[in-house]
Amino acid sequence: MNRLDARSLVIFLAIGVVAGFLASLVVGGGGLVTYLISGVIGSFVGGYLFSALKVDLKIASPIVSQIITSTIGAIIVVIIARLIAG
Repeated sequence: MNRLDARSLVIFLAIGVVAGFLASLVVGGGGLVTYLISGVIGSFVGGYLFSALKVDLKIASPIVSQIITSTIGAIIVVIIARLIAG
């Protein structure tokens, strides 16, 4: 694994933690591992939904745009998980 791959992975995981934390502020929940899991899964869900619906946030910073996309995805993931869990 070269430096660029390691750096990209760290940035991806950091965005996941931030998105998971922000999602927990909206829908509740807590814990670093929970933030990471919901944020990382939320990144994929949010990215897929925004792409499928052709949503463009028009934000200059790609990291801020990804955090918002991941947070929305994480909120959706947490809500669906709670509905499935009963």
